[in-house]
Amino acid sequence: MTYVVPSTSTRQHRRPNTVDIAGIAWPVYKVEALVLGIAIFVGTLALTTSLQIAVLTSAATTVLAWWSQLLLERRSRD
Repeated sequence: MTYVVPSTSTRQHRRPNTVDIAGIAWPVYKVEALVLGIAIFVGTLALTTSLQIAVLTSAATTVLAWWSQLLLERRSRD
């Protein structure tokens, strides 16, 4: 005989903190990472006057911040 047992999880799933931008709920960690990337871009461009260095530095910073904040948020939910 085969039967299905519904899964009952005791873990509470929280929704990530969001901010409303143009009617779309964005997770806060994404907005923070993008703002940090823009700030790093402007600062690096002002210091080095090299567009290539500014773009690469800000892109690397944004990706690092995005993933680290995502992992921290997931860890804090568990």
